[in-house]
Amino acid sequence: MAKIRLDNLRKSYGGTEVLHGVSGEIEDGELVVIVGPSGCGKSTLLRMIAGLETVTAGEIHIGERMVNGLEPARRDIAMVFQNYALYPHMTVRQNMAYGLKIRGLPKEEINRRVEEAADILELREYLERKPRQLSGGQRQRVAMGRAIVRDPQVFLFDEPLSNLDAKLRVQMRLEIRKLQKRLGVTSIYVTHDQVEAMTLGDRLMVLNGGYVEQFGTPIEVYERPQTVFVAGFIGSPAMNFLPAELSDGHVVLGNGARVPGGAGEGEVTLGLRPEHLVADEDGPVRVRVALMEQLGANTLIHGVLEGTDQEMVVSLHGIRDIAEGEVMGFSAPQDALHLFDRRSGRRIN
Repeated sequence: MAKIRLDNLRKSYGGTEVLHGVSGEIEDGELVVIVGPSGCGKSTLLRMIAGLETVTAGEIHIGERMVNGLEPARRDIAMVFQNYALYPHMTVRQNMAYGLKIRGLPKEEINRRVEEAADILELREYLERKPRQLSGGQRQRVAMGRAIVRDPQVFLFDEPLSNLDAKLRVQMRLEIRKLQKRLGVTSIYVTHDQVEAMTLGDRLMVLNGGYVEQFGTPIEVYERPQTVFVAGFIGSPAMNFLPAELSDGHVVLGNGARVPGGAGEGEVTLGLRPEHLVADEDGPVRVRVALMEQLGANTLIHGVLEGTDQEMVVSLHGIRDIAEGEVMGFSAPQDALHLFDRRSGRRIN
C-alpha cells in the first residue's frame, strides 16, 4: 500500500494548459474520487498518475518514490477502464492471468492469485468462459480481478461503470466499495456522476476547468461547499441560487423578502438546497408553483420566486397535492443558508 502526493501538477497541450497546479495528498488505503463535468481534466490527471500522459510541470509521488519519469509498468499500479479492455479470444482465467504470465510468475502462483481473486469477486464458475458469454457487470468484475491479481500499491478507476445500466451501476459501486475496504488498497476513482462520488469516496476532489475547487469528505463538500460551482454540482436536485443583499442581519432577496441570517453588508448569492426548504405558510421564500413531479418518496416543486423570474426547485417529503399557480411559503434554518460572494463565487464564512 502507498500514499500518493500530487505537487502542483500542470498539463499543457501546445499552448493550452488543461490542468492548473493540482495538489493534494491521498492517504494509504484511502479511496479518493476525482469528480467534475466532462472536459474538466479528471481523466487527464488520472492518466498522468498512471504514466499514460507526460507531466508538463509538478511532481507525482507514490510511496517514497517520485514517479514522473517511470514507465507505467514500474509504478506498481493497476488500472480499471470503462471499456473493460478484455481479450475476447481468452477465457476469464486467461484474461486475469495474462499480466502475471508476462511478468514471469510461476504457474502455481498465478493460479493461486487468479482463484483467490475469483473467489473475492464471485467469478469462479465463470473462469472458463469467454468475455462474450458474460454480462456487463461480470465483465467489469473480470477487469477488477485482473487488477487485483497484480497486488498493486494503487488502484486507478477511470469511469468504470459508465457503460452499465442504472440498476447495475448501483450494484457495482457497492461491490467496488466493499472490495476496496476489504483489500485496503489506496485507490483513485474518476467519475462525472456526483451520486457515485458521494457514495464511494472517503474524500472528493472536485475539478472544474483544470482547477481543484474543493478537496474534502463528501459531507464537507455537501454541507459547506466552498464555491458556487461545487454547491451547484454536488447535490441532486441542484442547489437554488438567488441574487441577494446582506443587510441588518438578514438576507434580502430580489423581491424584497427578508430571510433571517448572514452578517455584514453587500451583494451575495444565496444558495438554498431544495431538500432544506420547509413548507411554512408565513415563510419569507414564496414560490409560485409551475410544475410538480411526484416521485413517491418525495415531491419536486418547480416554480419561480414570487415577484421575480428566479427559477426554484423545492423537494418535499412524501406525496403532495399542490395546484399549479399556487403560491407556497417556505423557510430554511440558518445553518442551511449558503452565502457566496457575488463576484468571486467563493463561500462567505
